[in-house]
Amino acid sequence: MAVVTINVKWCKGCGICAAFCPKKTLELDRASKARQARPDDCIRCGMCALYCPDLAIAVDLPPAKDKSPQQEAQA
Repeated sequence: MAVVTINVKWCKGCGICAAFCPKKTLELDRASKARQARPDDCIRCGMCALYCPDLAIAVDLPPAKDKSPQQEAQA
């Protein structure tokens, strides 16, 4: 399950995060604040955090699968 943190104090309820979510896991609650309605469906793509104009969303992104050439040189 993805960890999506939404700072409701910063959220203005514009709905951009929900509109860009490819799996439609986000929606606005009764107070017009973003919430993760279906966390098990989240693929941690980070689109919600990327497009949030208020920086109110943070996504625990999955670790990179491959090391960069720079990381391998340091190993």
